[in-house]
Amino acid sequence: MSIGVNNNQAALVALQNLNRTQEELTSVQRRVSTGRSVNDAKDNASVWSIAQKQRGDIGALGAVKMSLDRASSIGNVSMIAGTAISDLLVQMKEKVTAAMDSSIDTVSRTALNNDFRALLAQIKSTAQNASFDGANILDGSVAVGIAFLSNADANSTITLAVQSMSIGGSNITFSAGSTILTSTLANSVMTKLTASVIKVNSAMGSMGAQVKQIEAHNVFVSKLSDALETGVSHLVDADMAKESARLQALNVKQQLGAQSLSIANQAPQIVLKLFQ
Repeated sequence: MSIGVNNNQAALVALQNLNRTQEELTSVQRRVSTGRSVNDAKDNASVWSIAQKQRGDIGALGAVKMSLDRASSIGNVSMIAGTAISDLLVQMKEKVTAAMDSSIDTVSRTALNNDFRALLAQIKSTAQNASFDGANILDGSVAVGIAFLSNADANSTITLAVQSMSIGGSNITFSAGSTILTSTLANSVMTKLTASVIKVNSAMGSMGAQVKQIEAHNVFVSKLSDALETGVSHLVDADMAKESARLQALNVKQQLGAQSLSIANQAPQIVLKLFQ
């Protein structure tokens, strides 16, 4: 056995092994503390790049979901208002039908007309107040419809179409100045009122189908976002059970390495005993 004091080879080897163990221990501790096996491009460039792209898509889908949530809210508010307007038209039909009776007196006809005019004003107010976040598809303030995001690339949209419920519009065809003060006027209003009821109910059907489509697409976007998050997790998440076992093993290895280095450093002391 050859022992030197100028170059302790055993101690150098022990130190190198201890340093490698420390590097591995640091890496495992990082994975355990973050819960990820890939934290940056240094860990795995290709996997990190793929994960980052998917994270970008997840963020974009979050914006899409916000847009679709807004579309659903606008549609639901419009549905509530449209249903109220349809109910008001039904009430108006009762008043107009009564006013078509030529035998009623002036007082009764005036009362019916006042009720009719009040319902007319209520329809106007309902359409004007059917707004959410400044958007209204019933009062004629929007020309064709409102487009909302439908995909992460923002190159596809889903549209909530205008359904005019304003007096004198495409669905409610009689004018804001309509009256039923005579049986002749009542007959004229009835013709337009009957057509308006049909058009409003048809518009409500179209609106309901669009809102249902938007809500279904919103559910799809949520599920797609969840699937992407799961995919990213599979790419970058660490196996915590495996890493925990590895951490314990490296801790033991580090302690043994330190003891080995200590023993190797003590070897040159034997030389001194030869001179005693």
